[in-house]
Amino acid sequence: MHEPTESETTQFFVISVAAQLSGMHAQTLRTYDRLGLVTPQRTTGGGRRYSARDVALLREVQRLSQDEGVNLAGIKRIIELTNQVEALQARIEEMAAEITRMAQGQRRELVPVPRSTALVVWQPKNRR
Repeated sequence: MHEPTESETTQFFVISVAAQLSGMHAQTLRTYDRLGLVTPQRTTGGGRRYSARDVALLREVQRLSQDEGVNLAGIKRIIELTNQVEALQARIEEMAAEITRMAQGQRRELVPVPRSTALVVWQPKNRR
């Protein structure tokens, strides 16, 4: 699972094309949608529209299932956890950037620790 490129976020495919691109039957894509493994966007008429990222995810589902022997419940959990990790990593980056901005306006009392998820906050001792 990777960050989508601009082209991946703008290309959409009808279910028959997405099935062909992923090497699956369209009914399998419908089943995966019902199970919440891959949730395509919908048209106003209810038709499924798969992005290039959805197709890549379908291929990953197939790989995990066929090559790794993971059942569909396990695949769903892997997808959920991967999405959660990506969201947390993005939040850490936001917080590190905020700390850096704050530190630039102060005496460097807040410093992000490079290559770490740790956050160290230093407070000077009270001066009398």
